[in-house]
Amino acid sequence: MNKLLAALAVATVLFTNCEHSHDDNDKDHSHSDGQELEALAYTLYTEKTELFVEFKPLVAGMETRFAAHFTMLGESFLPVTEGNITLKLTGPNGEQQTVSNEPSNPGIFRLAMTPQKAGAYTLVFNIKTPSYIDTITIDNVQVYADKQTAIGAQKPDAGGGNEITYLKEQAWKIEFANQPVKAKPFSEVIRASGKILSAPGDERVIVAGATGIVLFSGSGVASGSEVRAGETVFTIIGGTLTGSNIDARFKEAKTNFEKAETEYNRGKELAPTNIISQKELLDLKIKYDNAQTAFNVLAKDYSAGGQRISSPMGGFIKNIFVVQGQYVQEGQPLAVVSQNRRLVLRVDVPSNHFQKLPLIASANFKIAGDESTYSTTDLNGKIVSFGKSIEGNSPFVSITFEIDNKNGIIPGAFTDVYLKTNTLSNALAVPVTSLIEEQGHFFVYVQTAGESFEKREIKTGSSDGQNIQILSGVIEGERVVTKGAYQVKLATMSGALPAHGHEH
Repeated sequence: MNKLLAALAVATVLFTNCEHSHDDNDKDHSHSDGQELEALAYTLYTEKTELFVEFKPLVAGMETRFAAHFTMLGESFLPVTEGNITLKLTGPNGEQQTVSNEPSNPGIFRLAMTPQKAGAYTLVFNIKTPSYIDTITIDNVQVYADKQTAIGAQKPDAGGGNEITYLKEQAWKIEFANQPVKAKPFSEVIRASGKILSAPGDERVIVAGATGIVLFSGSGVASGSEVRAGETVFTIIGGTLTGSNIDARFKEAKTNFEKAETEYNRGKELAPTNIISQKELLDLKIKYDNAQTAFNVLAKDYSAGGQRISSPMGGFIKNIFVVQGQYVQEGQPLAVVSQNRRLVLRVDVPSNHFQKLPLIASANFKIAGDESTYSTTDLNGKIVSFGKSIEGNSPFVSITFEIDNKNGIIPGAFTDVYLKTNTLSNALAVPVTSLIEEQGHFFVYVQTAGESFEKREIKTGSSDGQNIQILSGVIEGERVVTKGAYQVKLATMSGALPAHGHEH
């Protein structure tokens, strides 16, 4: 008995859902003849908006309901969630309009209109949101005199074939985008490997100014930490060293200076009475100047705690060559400070491309472990040099770019580089993110309508790291999915679609 009640409950729910899934227009139309109006669907684009709208053929004197889906284009491809939509029906028999002040669901505005007279009309959607306004027009929309005439004008369903359904409600929940395939200039590329280096002049070496024991100025002294120009990074102390003791040297230099100063001042007093000669006074002056210079050099960065070693410029510590408490000698490198404002991209190019090096003007590159693609053009890059010969037994020649470091690119990183050479004036290309690879074959998903897609096998040409040339499989003007292609692929495998309230 319980099983029977459960089955009846499920049947009741299914029947109720089926009733709600039908267009309410059907309640106004007679189905005694077994025929009904099939929904029309239009997908239109402007620079700002994609409109996907469904409605049944317009019949004079009968209410037609519209389910209009609005997607903001650009980078987001998100649904329009605020604003109002004005729908106008204009033609030789006048104009009428209806307004929806808010979406019934995010991105979906529902409108209803009852055309008054038959004829050819234009549907105009005026979009007004807090961020922009737009207008989308559908021309040559027929309003039929009666339902039978509208049914008679319907074209037979051509069948879905390889059509894939992917709803707007699905696309709006993921990172999704599409764009039309256009013929545009596209550069042939040379694939190569490279390395990011610091630009000359952007690095300075901190060296020991004395011999002794090196101490770090604080716990913040580490690779990657920022430093200011003149900031103390290390201190060198003499400790218990007997030779080259910085503390002993300082005391000695101070004593020598004070002694030379006293002797020189005494000589200045005796010289006018010829007790000492002018030559002797000059010798005392030279001895005093030398002692003062030696003392000032040591005293400049010396304190009771030892000699301070400061950074010669602002930037960050790239490398540290010593450890706390290590014995260092005067002139020994302690660390490297880098400003990291400009970087060098050194590319190793296979020697068989040597003749093409003068044709290279720019490059795209990807850093190992980073999915982002960088452009030397976007980074204010320029070619510094390219190799004129092969060095040693290397099969490569080098080309060097200097670029701005605007994206936190780390010196020392290895890169995959796409060197741009000859430019094709009319090439079809799509972003590399559009491609789906299956067993060595490449596919893209073409959006044939608002919620309809088609899987296409393509033949590819060159890639510059950001875009890839399409030799066959799509034609100019077709819209290819550039983000979210994998999710569309998954939709073809699941076979299940979420419930939605479109007008069918």
